Amino acid sequence: MSTSTPNKATVPPTPRPSASLVLINERNEVLMVQRNPHASTFAGATVFPGGNFDKKQDSSLKITAIREAFEESGLLIARPSDSLSRTLSDAVLDEARFAVHGQTKTFQQFMNENNLIADTESLLPFTTWITPIEAPRRFYTQFYVAFLPETSASGFMAGSKQERLPKPDGGQEVIAARFIRPEEALAEFNARKIKFMPPQYYILYTLSNILRGATSTFEERVAVQRLSSGNFGRMTINPRRLVQPQSSSDATTLTYEGDETRGGPSGRLHRVVVKIGKGGITTAITLHRNFDIFTEIEPHVSGVSSKL
Repeated sequence: MSTSTPNKATVPPTPRPSASLVLINERNEVLMVQRNPHASTFAGATVFPGGNFDKKQDSSLKITAIREAFEESGLLIARPSDSLSRTLSDAVLDEARFAVHGQTKTFQQFMNENNLIADTESLLPFTTWITPIEAPRRFYTQFYVAFLPETSASGFMAGSKQERLPKPDGGQEVIAARFIRPEEALAEFNARKIKFMPPQYYILYTLSNILRGATSTFEERVAVQRLSSGNFGRMTINPRRLVQPQSSSDATTLTYEGDETRGGPSGRLHRVVVKIGKGGITTAITLHRNFDIFTEIEPHVSGVSSKL
């Protein structure tokens, strides 16, 4: 078995920088949004809020994550810049979402007008993902995790918020948003009620083994912070298809950094087996990860791959 390499005559598209925000509330639920079934990418998939870096709007990928979460869900991760700041109504927030998305006002202009500062310090890096080289559209996505209400935030923090959706673009991108516990989201995916891509599955699987209680505890938050500050949080995952000669299976194996086929020790598994449905959306995912993500990720694995 070996991992496939791109055709030398074909140059894969350069990944676009993007960011995605995993927001966790007091009930150990994560915020997820459903993409429009007719969207040009990840149609119908359930994902974390996020999008592409916009040089006209964003000074960093953390700002990208906060801006996109605001546009897609109405939840604003920000804190007052002075004592004059006031609590913003849903009407004010939605007007700003429309203006920022329509680019009639920049996100920073909205923040300045309301004496707000984006709470970037609350965002914890939680792996970076590069779309496989075979994909026609590729992204270099930095995932972040943040806890509510430890971060300063305005907007809904539990349940569903369908009445303020879709996003102010006529529903071209996002049609629904809700908070859901990681294990419940995984169960819905396994029952084929919702659709995931491998990064969402991987992150939800990781969090489901930490966020076990009905309410968020100090110990759970520390565990997530520990992952973020260690090699896991710095890990860049660049999936590669595993070529398996004479395989009759309709499943595809994607290997990740540190797998035994990717320079890891013999027997080390860091891969997923996926079944891909219509539009390139995965219909089944099985994660194989037989090592301790807190202590057994080597420093060289957490670096950026030179083969984008």
